Amino acid sequence: MLRYLNQCSHGRGAWLLMALTAFALELVALWFQHVMKLQPCVLCIYERCALFGIMGAGILGAIAPKTPLRFVAIGVWIYSAWQGVSLAYEHTMIQLHPSPFVTCDFAARFPTWLPLDKWLPQVFVATGDCSVRQWEFLSLEMPQWLLGIFAAYLVIAVLVLIAQPFKPRKRDLFGRY
Repeated sequence: MLRYLNQCSHGRGAWLLMALTAFALELVALWFQHVMKLQPCVLCIYERCALFGIMGAGILGAIAPKTPLRFVAIGVWIYSAWQGVSLAYEHTMIQLHPSPFVTCDFAARFPTWLPLDKWLPQVFVATGDCSVRQWEFLSLEMPQWLLGIFAAYLVIAVLVLIAQPFKPRKRDLFGRY
């Protein structure tokens, strides 16, 4: 399996698939916001940023998958997935154990050199409250689904990183089994 993951990380297809899945999740988030009229909170916006990081890692890895740029993409992927897991966990805890003392900010705080909320307010402006449960599917709230999604991204990223020293067999390179 590790040889297969190494082989996949050397091709553009797997990287583009990862970018496509993150892009699809971003589109779903925008559909929830603009069509279903759910109000994203600050943690939702930060979770979107983590998804954009995963999408960016996929694009970065697809640019030059056979060069050391692949390792930069894996690093961005692991960092973004880890941030997504921690944000989704925090969001889940706020929703499952609401407290007047544990709340999220009213507005997202972006660096002054990257004011995403000013550049794309339709995507990055928070209008909701983190403790409000707005959507549920199969008895799981949205942050719980995101926790599972980010955990899957993280596990796969770590496996791909571990697989890097395992070179594909010669027969695998030519498609013979």
